Amino acid sequence: MSRSQKNDNFIDKTFTVLADIVLKVLPTSKEEKEAFCYYRDGMSAQSEGEYAEALENYYEALGLEEDPYDRSYILYNIGLIYSSNGEHIKALEYYHKALELNTKLPQALNNIAVIYHYQGVKASEKNKKDISKSMFDKAASYWQQAIYLAPNNYIEAQNWLKTTGRQTADNSF
Repeated sequence: MSRSQKNDNFIDKTFTVLADIVLKVLPTSKEEKEAFCYYRDGMSAQSEGEYAEALENYYEALGLEEDPYDRSYILYNIGLIYSSNGEHIKALEYYHKALELNTKLPQALNNIAVIYHYQGVKASEKNKKDISKSMFDKAASYWQQAIYLAPNNYIEAQNWLKTTGRQTADNSF
């Protein structure tokens, strides 16, 4: 039984019905429709904290989806799960793969920055100043790119860039 048949709440049921209607109307291939169903089921599982099930669905979707833009969002969501599980190296790998397919994905840039910032904080706590500075500089670089793409977002990052002196002249907000 697909996850969409198990959904109990009104919003999930409504989304599923609307998505099924759109899939029937749009001129898409069987593989594209299957990929979307797996992606939708992955998002549903992820929202319920069922990460193993979500990953299974995302990997199935990835195997079927050919559109680079759609693949970037699948890869991004896989990165989210790995990040949620504390597997930051794997998360970075998937965020970077997503960015290779879609350079205008500010949320992937932000999440990469968050991971580097976290690593900078951990290095700082261990008094590893060179590593800490390097991680913070990487975080700043990715946050600047994210803010460039979405200037009204990432307010905390914008404040951090200002207060740490990492705000660049071409990225004044």
